[in-house]
Amino acid sequence: MPPKTDPRIDAYIKKAQPFAQPILNHLRQLVHQACPDAEETIKWGFPHFDYKGDMMCSMSSFKQHCAFGFWKAPIMTDKQLHDMAKSEVAMGHLGKITALTDLPNDAKITAWIKEAMALNDARIKMQKPAAPKKAEVETPDYFLTELAKNKKALAVFEAFAPSHRKEYMMWITDAKTEPTRQKRMAQAIAWIAEGRGRNWAYER
Repeated sequence: MPPKTDPRIDAYIKKAQPFAQPILNHLRQLVHQACPDAEETIKWGFPHFDYKGDMMCSMSSFKQHCAFGFWKAPIMTDKQLHDMAKSEVAMGHLGKITALTDLPNDAKITAWIKEAMALNDARIKMQKPAAPKKAEVETPDYFLTELAKNKKALAVFEAFAPSHRKEYMMWITDAKTEPTRQKRMAQAIAWIAEGRGRNWAYER
């Protein structure tokens, strides 16, 4: 069965710089040899090879170099691939490819393609990086002491979302004088006991 090709990739290679065409054709051939069920497509303006409905690898051509990379490179096992990805100065994981001799040998590229296939076979997805936790504004001891005198306010404050606590703490600690700080603390505790956020008057 012939490989599942996309005429848009034929056109992409034809428009590439002369030095790039044999590189792109060779990489394309290796992908289809290693993964006969790979499907070609264009994403973000350059050729991709999908397998089992998921992205597997891609290639691209620029004025002076080509690039080739694996969608799931961060979870692939080859240390060399990881090292190349970390030091990458161009799109992809093999550095700036300017000639066929810049490519690793066919056996190594084929092994990478087969590993990428196996990840797709196993339906292993790339994990999204965890969002960094926002630092919560510390509650000063002097406010906690006053808050503890009102059990209802303390319970509500502890159940507040971090954003609500932060709004109150910024308001109190921004006070320029001690009398202002004391006045704000008293007002804050009264509002908190009623379950109100710092900006409740502006909320609809």
